[in-house]
Amino acid sequence: MTGAESAVRARAIAELGGDAELATLINGVFDGTPPRATAPYVSVGAAEGSDWGTKDRAGREVRLTLTLHGVGSSADGRAAARLEAAAEGLRGPAAEWTVAAVRTIRTRLIHPREGGWRLDVLLRCRCLAAD
Repeated sequence: MTGAESAVRARAIAELGGDAELATLINGVFDGTPPRATAPYVSVGAAEGSDWGTKDRAGREVRLTLTLHGVGSSADGRAAARLEAAAEGLRGPAAEWTVAAVRTIRTRLIHPREGGWRLDVLLRCRCLAAD
């Protein structure tokens, strides 16, 4: 994992973990899947990176997966909407990088056999190396 992927993941954990409205709807934001947590909660998952540089500046496109884990038979629309809105706040400085653009490119609702539900949100974060 390059610096951009790590920086985007760290920023996501900090921003989502510090979102007061989201905190009223979930039990926590975790780096990866926690060994024990009570749903609903958010896990910050895989980060994939590819080149997105310019002629004079290094850049990375980072695809980051956020997962909202829930209980019951249907997804919590308020928590899902807040997660997507809070993800827009990832723009800005992230370690040695600047997140220039964030866009939700895919969402997927899954009802696992063992019960509950899971909403995967795939974000595209375009990053430029800080000046």
